[in-house]
Amino acid sequence: MAGVPGSNPGATIHDSLAPPASIWHAAVAAMGKLWEYRRFVLGMARRELEQRYLGSVLGSVWVVLNPLAMILVYTVVFGQIMRHRSPGLEDGLGYGLFLCAGLLPWGMFTEVLQRQVGIFREEGNLIRKLAFPRSTLPAIVVVTASINFAVTMAVLLVLLVATGRFPGWVFLGFVPLALLQQLLAVGLGVGLGVINVFFRDVGHLVTIGVQYWFWFTPIVYPISVAPAWAQPLLRLNPMTGVVEGYQGILLEGAWPPVLPLLPAALVAAVSLAVSLVVYRRLAPEMPDFL
Repeated sequence: MAGVPGSNPGATIHDSLAPPASIWHAAVAAMGKLWEYRRFVLGMARRELEQRYLGSVLGSVWVVLNPLAMILVYTVVFGQIMRHRSPGLEDGLGYGLFLCAGLLPWGMFTEVLQRQVGIFREEGNLIRKLAFPRSTLPAIVVVTASINFAVTMAVLLVLLVATGRFPGWVFLGFVPLALLQQLLAVGLGVGLGVINVFFRDVGHLVTIGVQYWFWFTPIVYPISVAPAWAQPLLRLNPMTGVVEGYQGILLEGAWPPVLPLLPAALVAAVSLAVSLVVYRRLAPEMPDFL
């Protein structure tokens, strides 16, 4: 395949199987491999986006139409229906933007997480036949989801400007929030994805778990409406601080506070380290189970 250094069908490339001196050194080595194969990652991400709309009349225009349709439903339909039932969100766009601040990032988070869990099984033929670092597969998922999210945020930005609700330069706070949730999704997804190769129930359990996780995250309701005893528990949810960060930017024009983001940062760091260990130990055996 073009763009893959030293590709040789039937060969196998492991992402440096020698025991690392530390998790940090292993992470640096993995990033080096991703940089070496960056053209392969970008090419595969581009191919995936093109194939998603292959055969449609409008083609890549759907990249804009899909998020536009979602945003209009959230802001116009749900915003009008729910505005009188949400404290502090009584104006026409308030609840709609509240939904956008939660549902759009959550969509990217779950897309990355669930696709990471299944990516090694999905690309089993590629893993068996082509020599390339398998760590590039999760990277392709991240790149594809990030492009989709960037387009969605651009559509939302146009809506904010058109309605006079643009929060100013604080909108750039979306960048660190998106980065943090991507790290969280990759940390959880890669390790579970490797285990899913050997135990296929993992993918089904993740799908069910994500559904419950959604309702324990203040996406469709403000955390203030939850019972007082439940609010501290909800704040332990690593995605609560991330979602509230987006909500604060869109509704209050405020930069995301650091303290509520600590659970997400901690879980992301621990899960990334665990996933790296799991990947390095089990990746050589994956082709036998694919």
